[in-house]
Amino acid sequence: MADGVYFVDTERTFTYWNLGAQRISGYSAAEIMGRRCYDNILAHVDEQGRSLCNSLCPLAATMLDGEPREVSVWLRHEEGYRKPVRLRTAPVRDAAGEIIGGVEVFSDASATVKAVEDADRARRDALTDELTGLPNRRMFDAALRGRIENLGRYGWHFGLLIVDIDHFKKVNDQYGHTIGDAVLQGVGATLEGAVRAGDVVARWGGEEFAVLVEASDDAGLRETAERIRVLVAQSEARRETLAISVRVSVGGTLAAPVDTPETLFARADGALYGAKHSGKDRVEIVQFA
Repeated sequence: MADGVYFVDTERTFTYWNLGAQRISGYSAAEIMGRRCYDNILAHVDEQGRSLCNSLCPLAATMLDGEPREVSVWLRHEEGYRKPVRLRTAPVRDAAGEIIGGVEVFSDASATVKAVEDADRARRDALTDELTGLPNRRMFDAALRGRIENLGRYGWHFGLLIVDIDHFKKVNDQYGHTIGDAVLQGVGATLEGAVRAGDVVARWGGEEFAVLVEASDDAGLRETAERIRVLVAQSEARRETLAISVRVSVGGTLAAPVDTPETLFARADGALYGAKHSGKDRVEIVQFA
């Protein structure tokens, strides 16, 4: 089956791990079986970045009260990046009705863009960043123009975030461009999993990413920006024996009906400048003046 499935006993020791779980997480049964879920292998976190495996574990709660649960979380893939999953838990009972373990079923909740037909491949490649697989600047510009038009015509509010990797030059200088590329790929994958359906993440250039966020107020825009910042901080780019962690600064602003792409980017870029010069690893949201 496509979904990941695993069983644990009352000591939360893994007793079953299917191929779907391996496909989604990157971990094989040989790496998992006999270990405990609170060993933090998958390192589940919620959108606030809080660790679930040791204190807020849905499966542990289900085995305690017998109630099934369904929640959205982010696991840490074997390669280090964060992947969104939808998980469902249920108790496992013996013939007498006593709880003897738990089962968790989880599915990949990543929003991915794929070509529907081979004939679309050339067009897709022209609109996709080769390194990260994300929409490139050309596709993002088209999406941004459409959002501005819809804001003026229908009042559909949105915001723009610019995400910049802190100290990225040091990563390239210390580890080389191959590791630098791995960091860009990992951050791109984490960003793609951090946003909601309807939002757009693109590789803007260099170590910068741009995000269009469906948001009607500063609080909603900031919530997405903070989720991005936290999830990137809890991710790693792993290659052989290296595990590289990076931080990002995020600048953002809500779009106004009078905005052009140029004025909107200028305002978001000013917010990013403020985040960078206020210590990095932070979010700055500015209002339309």
